[in-house]
Amino acid sequence: MSSYTLPDLPYDHGALEPAISGSIIELHHGKHHNAYVTGANTVLEQIAEARDAGSYGSIVGLEKTLAFHLSGHALHSIYWTNLSPDGGDRPDGALGDAIDRNFGGFDQFKAHLTAATNTVQGSGWGALSYDSLGDRLVVEQIQDHQANHSPSTTPLLVFDIWEHAFYLQYRNVKADYVDALWTIVNWANVAERYAAASS
Repeated sequence: MSSYTLPDLPYDHGALEPAISGSIIELHHGKHHNAYVTGANTVLEQIAEARDAGSYGSIVGLEKTLAFHLSGHALHSIYWTNLSPDGGDRPDGALGDAIDRNFGGFDQFKAHLTAATNTVQGSGWGALSYDSLGDRLVVEQIQDHQANHSPSTTPLLVFDIWEHAFYLQYRNVKADYVDALWTIVNWANVAERYAAASS
């Protein structure tokens, strides 16, 4: 059976400073993200064992646990590539046009995603996503890793608002962390995701 693996970071741990400290990146990637990879692989083994034993009563709980770990793995994999030491500014091209069309301009979009991220209750993510049913961009709040977003959407840009992503550096002022994220957004990566999702 194939297993999930932790992707390498596309930059050194300290490359996103001062927006995000190297120690946070090292801990976040090597411990937290890796825990979701390990968790997903462990649950896959447990599901296979339950299936082989004909013990289907445990499948529902195991599938929920797999969804949690796998969604955490997927969102973190997007998050790392959404960020770049050469990031910031604003997108142009097809993505920029879509943002203007769907949000009335970049400043309105930025304010919308910032507010959505800052007001996540508990742990979760703010996300710019592509909705394939409506052929439009939407802003979503993702509770924990997988609740409160539509199955028709594909995340393009995700802001991790779990405390492990910022607390050691920003303490309880998560708004400052979200502001810092805008300075390191890798718009080329977001544009590639938009092109793939909308084609």
